[in-house]
Amino acid sequence: MVSLETPVCDFGLAAPDFNLPGVDGRNWTLGECAGDNGLLIMFICNHCPYVQAIRDRIVRDTNELKAMGINSVAIMSNDPTEYPEDSFENMQQVAREYGFNFPYLLDATQEVAKAYGAVCTPDFFGYNGDLELQYRGRLDESRKDAADPDVRRDLFEAMKQVAETGAGPKDQVPSMGCSIKWRD
Repeated sequence: MVSLETPVCDFGLAAPDFNLPGVDGRNWTLGECAGDNGLLIMFICNHCPYVQAIRDRIVRDTNELKAMGINSVAIMSNDPTEYPEDSFENMQQVAREYGFNFPYLLDATQEVAKAYGAVCTPDFFGYNGDLELQYRGRLDESRKDAADPDVRRDLFEAMKQVAETGAGPKDQVPSMGCSIKWRD
């Protein structure tokens, strides 16, 4: 397992469009996912310990952000041939088990991950209402284990600021996680 950190936020970068199948049986586009005040795009998977440690926090934060006009979507871009735990059927199971309140989409060709420049799971991209990148940081201090419950909620606080002002914080701590499992 290779651990990687995300690059620094490229403020103002436009969100690339997509049309991907969701675990709910329908296809989703960028426009259908966006909220009035922004969109949080999360590249996650099922098998990564960094993601497993924060699934409950992701659901908590996305619920609270939705009330602020920030919608969320999760995209799984790993190669499920090499990592069967990341299969579409297992994505459906994880979404049900953890009560995902956002679309969970399969990027089978990995083209969407490449278009976004995603490098690891989790990799968070926070956009404002104009779908301009404002956040590319971590959820919180969690790594392979969840951090203490009372740590600063970096992603939540940043996206709350985006909802209120349209701009993300200048100082951001990169997310860390497992490398995306690219096809050969």
